[in-house]
Amino acid sequence: MDEFIGLIGFIAALILIILRVPVAVAMGAVGIIGTIPLMGWDTTHYILSTAPFEAVFPYSLSVIPLFVLMGVFAAHAGLSRNLYTGVNAFIGHFRGGLAMATVGACAAFGAICGSSLATVATMSKVAMPEMRKHGYPDSLAAASVAAGGTLGVLIPPSIIMVIYALLTEQSVGALFSAALLPSLLAISLYLLAVVAQQHFLSEESSTPALSWAARKQALLKIWDVVLLFSVVMGGIYTGFFSPTEAAAVGALGAFLFTWLRGKLTWQVFKLCVQETADITGMLFLILIGAALFNFFIESSNLPTTLLTWLQSQGLAPLTVMICIVVFYLILGCFMDSLSMILLTVPFIFPVVTSMGYDPIWFGILLVTVVELGLITPPIGMNLFIIQGVIPDLSLRTVMRGIIPFIFADGVRIILLIAFPSIALWLPTAMKMM
Repeated sequence: MDEFIGLIGFIAALILIILRVPVAVAMGAVGIIGTIPLMGWDTTHYILSTAPFEAVFPYSLSVIPLFVLMGVFAAHAGLSRNLYTGVNAFIGHFRGGLAMATVGACAAFGAICGSSLATVATMSKVAMPEMRKHGYPDSLAAASVAAGGTLGVLIPPSIIMVIYALLTEQSVGALFSAALLPSLLAISLYLLAVVAQQHFLSEESSTPALSWAARKQALLKIWDVVLLFSVVMGGIYTGFFSPTEAAAVGALGAFLFTWLRGKLTWQVFKLCVQETADITGMLFLILIGAALFNFFIESSNLPTTLLTWLQSQGLAPLTVMICIVVFYLILGCFMDSLSMILLTVPFIFPVVTSMGYDPIWFGILLVTVVELGLITPPIGMNLFIIQGVIPDLSLRTVMRGIIPFIFADGVRIILLIAFPSIALWLPTAMKMM
């Protein structure tokens, strides 16, 4: 009976999120209402008085507002346009070079920003007008921004990866190091998707090659981005910084670069602080709702029941993993990535670890799969963001161009499942150092 209540609660939360009820409200309401018949009002009252505080007070959560602040300062410093110009200087003259430069610039900006949605919103304003000016079809131009924006979920520092680490009690540093090679694989496959799409287009999309002097000048404009990323991630990988300390250094560095570029007015500073507070408040409220929902799910014994049922079926671990991936791909058509992780990890994670899969590897695979949901029609969030930034762009056009990138993500998922060492080699090597 308890398991049935848990299943009904999960379905109810899923329906509420699909209906666009705020994630925190949907999960928190279901968690509270569902706990009453399971544990009684006294226990529910106690959970209401303790769970919200326990969900947001851990010191490790301070990494979230610091990385958000770093990304906000980076955006206001104008790093996105310089990144785009720098990458374009070296590959823009190839056929489809501007689209490839867009993917590369999105990857670099995502590494600083840590948010896919913010990356897409920012790079749409920079890259779309430039590609249109040089005759790129809207389908390829918009799809390269939408797909490149998803890299912000995977490339460290990733807010979603931090949240996964907190939910599953894994090392943030190990997850960041595990994401490095899969990130390079993702970029490579997206570039191949651009090349493949250009092969089937009749338009010749390229820009004139720049001189080496011009390329050097463009490269000098992004030294601060390279330095900031190297210090933050290098400090984590070498163990010189903890993730929280690295986030603090990154936020300070982004602040200084904004000041040195002459972009730091008092108005900009207030706006950056306000944006950081808004985003952090939203994320923390979601974590509170997730804590209430997770207590309800655990109290219903739904994860244990699901695990027992799967073990009784005698399914091979690989079969179960494929089913989990398919489940997330279907879910990704209707939900955003953060909602999927918060809603499902409490009962999926025990199943995965019980089959002997590495939790760090699963974290990278999970982020990759939910990343695909950001560009999967009909509800891919990145598709709608581009349409919002570029009002004369039809959603059908964006969907048509995104298909090769979805195929590239499918190849990446298959490679990660077939060769777990893609994600695990670097964390293992770092432990042996």
